[in-house]
Amino acid sequence: MKIILMEDVPALGRRGEIREVANGYARNFLLPKKMAIPATAGNVQNLEHLKRQHERAEQQVRDTARAAADRIGGLTLAVATRASDDGRLFGSVSAQDVAAFLERNQIAVERRRIQLEEPIKALGEYEVPIRLHHDVTATLKVTVTRE
Repeated sequence: MKIILMEDVPALGRRGEIREVANGYARNFLLPKKMAIPATAGNVQNLEHLKRQHERAEQQVRDTARAAADRIGGLTLAVATRASDDGRLFGSVSAQDVAAFLERNQIAVERRRIQLEEPIKALGEYEVPIRLHHDVTATLKVTVTRE
C-alpha cells in the first residue's frame, strides 16, 4: 500500500515522503495513529500544497533568524567581575547571563540555543555561538574584565 507520511517514522522515512508499506502495517498502525494517509491522487496534490506552505513558513522563520543574527553580531556583552591575580573569576559567566543580556536588548533566545560548552571562568574576550535556526548561527562577543 502506498502512503504519505504525516510524521517522521523511525526506520521508515521523514514527514512528507511517499512510501510503499505492507497493508497490515498501514491499516493497523500508521493510519489509526494519524502517522500516515493513503497516497491517493488528491492526497498527493494536497501534499504538494502543504509542502509549499511549509516552505514559505520556513523561509519566514529563516529570515527572522537572520535579522536577529545581524542584531546579535553588532552587540558586545561586557562583564566586569571580581577576579584573582591570575585572572580566574570568583564566579562565572554562564549561558543564563548571555540569555538575560539578549533579553534586555529585545532579542528572544532560548537558553539551550546558546552553545556555551562550559561557563566562562577567566578574564578575556570570547565568542559565544548562538544557534537561532538550523541554518543560522550568530556569534556574540563577550568581554570579561576585572571589576
